[in-house]
Amino acid sequence: MQNIRLDAGAAALLARLHGAGYAAYAVGGCVRDSLLGRTPQDWDLCTSARPEQVLALFGEGQCIPTGLQHGTVTIKYGGQLYETTTFRTEGAYTDGRHPDEVHFVPDVREDLARRDFTINAMAYNEKEGLVDPFGGQADLQSGILRAVGVPHQRFTEDALRILRLYRFAARFGFAIDPPTAQAAQELCAHLDCVSVERIEEELAKLLSAPAPAAYLDEKILGVVLPELSPEALAAAKPVVDACPAGERALPVRLAALLLSLGEDGTRRTLRRLRCSNACIEETAVLVREAVSGVPVSLNIYARRLLGKYNLCTVQRLAALGTALQPERSADFAALSELAEQLDADGVCCRVSQLAVNGRDLMAAGVPAGPGIRKMLEALLDGVIREEYPNERQALLAAVQQLAAS
Repeated sequence: MQNIRLDAGAAALLARLHGAGYAAYAVGGCVRDSLLGRTPQDWDLCTSARPEQVLALFGEGQCIPTGLQHGTVTIKYGGQLYETTTFRTEGAYTDGRHPDEVHFVPDVREDLARRDFTINAMAYNEKEGLVDPFGGQADLQSGILRAVGVPHQRFTEDALRILRLYRFAARFGFAIDPPTAQAAQELCAHLDCVSVERIEEELAKLLSAPAPAAYLDEKILGVVLPELSPEALAAAKPVVDACPAGERALPVRLAALLLSLGEDGTRRTLRRLRCSNACIEETAVLVREAVSGVPVSLNIYARRLLGKYNLCTVQRLAALGTALQPERSADFAALSELAEQLDADGVCCRVSQLAVNGRDLMAAGVPAGPGIRKMLEALLDGVIREEYPNERQALLAAVQQLAAS
């Protein structure tokens, strides 16, 4: 395990809180990631100071009252934001979003006892060192994901923790503690009570993990993605793992997972989960194009794709194709490289890139109206097929030939 090095802002804020007589620690994911030798994305703090005391100490100009009723104030320091929460215990999450009530407590160990998993239930400051009452560091070393305390109680408090269990296990490649896994299986129907926005966020993070297939549990996915049959899930798993990882590749992983639903089913499912319009559209496009298959001529195919979509979408489609048909990986790699080159060279792939426009066609005798668009599309098809070059005179000559045919 690595030593913990607080970032400058966290160290300064903890020193200020300590100087005012309050207990204060870095807590949660930043401690976990530091012990794993990873750079934390953000630093969360917890303190014995009440929200109003934090506001008084740092001043309203330096603070954002993020959730005062839940004890949270976000402190601005050095261009960074530090979420700072009073030590607390929590009630139930009746609305599937927030605890019904919180109770401020004086001891950090009581605060850590409310957290989900042992690896997230550690606190640190430079004076006391690591505060780890539930063996989180040992579980990190063993590669185990374990609920804090009684698993049934943790999942009853907030059913979303069931999905978070598989998300964290997938992120770190950890095994799940058997009693924790059993409780998750027994209580997974409670995920129905969690808001779809929270479900979507956790599912997206799970699918962005390096190799999530082993953690796409049939029973859990049956609750959060009832549209997907067990057979379809089993078939999709190896394809999902073969797709690129990471947040930017999420539409590729979603398309691989939902491919059996077709374009319309994929759109309905993602709308139900309240995914962003951009994510829905991109994923649906990937499903549609993947189902339609790849023709023999990659050059023509690449240019037609670039006529409809941007380069990123074409490269995502190539990544999905590679995952679906690994025996054609060389073809899909060539498609991706070719699309990148065509895009960089500004090769004509869209009507707007033709060397003539609608006014030119009307001057050449094409009647105004829908026929203009049809003629431009016919010219583009000829250019893509390399029947004539994208040059004004050649295109105008082609107009006469097309009009006569």
